[in-house]
Amino acid sequence: MNNISRTKASTIAVRAYLEDEHMPVYEAPPDEGDHAPRQSYNFAPGYNGIVYRADVPDWGAGPREHKKGEAEHTEENIVNTNEHNDQGEVRYKLQSMRWGLIPFWTKRNPDYGSMLKTINCRDDSLIENRGMWTTMKQRKRCIVVAQGFYEWLKKGKEKVPHYVKRKDGQLMCFAGLWDCVQYEGTEEKLFTYTVITTDSNKQLKFLHDRMPVILENGSEDIRTWLDPKRYTWSKELQSLLKPFDGELEVYPVSKEVGKVGNNSPSFIIPVASSENKSNIANFFAKGAAKDDSKSTTTPKFAKSESLKKEDIKEENKSTEIKHEQEENRKTIDHSRTEDNAPLPILKPDESKQGTKRELDDVPDNKPPKKVARASANPVKSPSPQKGGRKTRSATSNNTASPSKQSIAGKGSQKITNFFKKW
Repeated sequence: MNNISRTKASTIAVRAYLEDEHMPVYEAPPDEGDHAPRQSYNFAPGYNGIVYRADVPDWGAGPREHKKGEAEHTEENIVNTNEHNDQGEVRYKLQSMRWGLIPFWTKRNPDYGSMLKTINCRDDSLIENRGMWTTMKQRKRCIVVAQGFYEWLKKGKEKVPHYVKRKDGQLMCFAGLWDCVQYEGTEEKLFTYTVITTDSNKQLKFLHDRMPVILENGSEDIRTWLDPKRYTWSKELQSLLKPFDGELEVYPVSKEVGKVGNNSPSFIIPVASSENKSNIANFFAKGAAKDDSKSTTTPKFAKSESLKKEDIKEENKSTEIKHEQEENRKTIDHSRTEDNAPLPILKPDESKQGTKRELDDVPDNKPPKKVARASANPVKSPSPQKGGRKTRSATSNNTASPSKQSIAGKGSQKITNFFKKW
């Protein structure tokens, strides 16, 4: 998967949620600042997301490994895995990290294409103790906290985005790996992560053959996965990487989620839902309501009573999407990736909400009454109004609502297979 849906909540809210699930948090990042977690309903590679891990040194759990010729018994090297805790108790923390793992041995900043290759890590690539993931799987395991993730269903030439979340509404805890790199000639350390994927369960087989590894919140599996005393790979750790056996909810969502930079709460609302403004049924229902209002004295309400004031405010907000300098807004071809990707947790960035166009009044085309005077010129019947709605190709990438004017073409880019990397 190549897109995640982070929950629209602050780091404080995420921390409170995890602690309620018996996942203690010793330290958490601020919601504001240069490296703060990105808050988005359309979380893309290169964004900073929230990661939950054991509080261990930058080299990971266990004693530090040394290069040939390095001293092995300095005071710095004889450090307990939990160096900040004299009692030896394991501490856990939330940390802001960039999605797209960059190995610690990297000399310089990789390009965007290279980073996309490491947003996901296949579970079968971890079986043998070789390859680029060896150090990370032994010493640098983590949990990626998300609300859900997107996956694209192929229908001929068309690709329909679907949103996947837990049916019980709880946050998702994806198994992941992290690393810390410091480029040559710089002092700043960069923390990055990847999401581990496995075979899809029965619910998602129709959608894609891969899905993220989802561990049960607050479970013994999570404690085993994060245990810093386990700094060698084992069959027990490998056995945790399996399809999710809980219930999931999956449904089609707006195609606008496929464009980098788009962000709206509507992205996680089913296309067929009455809450979705782009639902064509709502368009005609609006017109019918207008006609009914002409023949009745019953007052017309703008919103149903079930819609909360907070929802109304949220619909009317608009937020400009800001991109960091290093984010290259390239189109991602999902057909080139093997896996899928998840969504992180943040405050909603609201996109501009348009106003639906109501049906025009039908012009009166009845011919006028004849004039008795012979000298009067005959009156021509008024021609029907022009301006019928434009038609759209069924395979068009223009995902604008039929009730809105399209603004596509102003720098928007599509993401076709965001989750195939899984």
